[in-house]
Amino acid sequence: MRLSARVFGVVQGVGFRFWTMGKADELALKGVVRNLDDGSVSIEAEGPEQQIQKLLDWLRSENAPGRVERVEESISAADGSFRDFRAR
Repeated sequence: MRLSARVFGVVQGVGFRFWTMGKADELALKGVVRNLDDGSVSIEAEGPEQQIQKLLDWLRSENAPGRVERVEESISAADGSFRDFRAR
């Protein structure tokens, strides 16, 4: 399963990408997290459905760094294009 998500709010300059990378590693997900020019953060993650859901739950929780105002996500089939999880 592949998650494509954009996280909006105060999510840049607060360690959000690195916390996301740590959580993704903990869940054995592969993918990438990056800051976007509009102040949001983009996440592409691949893994089992249950682990993807845990990541989504975490992104929406009060435990995420900064202040998440909303998360927009779409789910598709994984294509295996990631070897690990990285912050860019």
